[in-house]
Amino acid sequence: MKYLVRDKIFAIGDDYWIEDEQGRHAFLVDGKALRLRDTLELKDPDGRVLVTLRQKMFSLRDAMTIERDERPLATVRRKRLSLLRNHYRVTLVDGTGLDVSGRILDREFTVEYEGELLAHISRQWFHVRETYAVNVVREDADAALQIAVAVCVIRMAERERED
Repeated sequence: MKYLVRDKIFAIGDDYWIEDEQGRHAFLVDGKALRLRDTLELKDPDGRVLVTLRQKMFSLRDAMTIERDERPLATVRRKRLSLLRNHYRVTLVDGTGLDVSGRILDREFTVEYEGELLAHISRQWFHVRETYAVNVVREDADAALQIAVAVCVIRMAERERED
């Protein structure tokens, strides 16, 4: 299933709908303003919070956490010992790891679990520059988690580029 995401929506305080392939509202990105750290909530169409994305404040390495039901679900960090500059590691609370690699700033990258493709993030399907798709390849993959991972690594890569 492909989900349509527009880049400029991720300013803190902004809200935006992510649509599915049929143009239906699938997720609402709710940027929380007036917080000490980046906080975004990914909600379903009925307004229920599915996951919360937070920038870690006092981390030695830049990191973001993904929470579900106010409990940690995953931590996203740039992989330091990688030959690839754009390589991130997502560590789930159960110890499982997801690899994110590709051209993050170009919105051309993948999310994999043990070499198996879970999601492909790409602009190639769209002519509008500020738009990209999160194509969740596996039917049993958690779409909200895949979108959250994409948002986290893009935010982290952009912050790194600014520094």
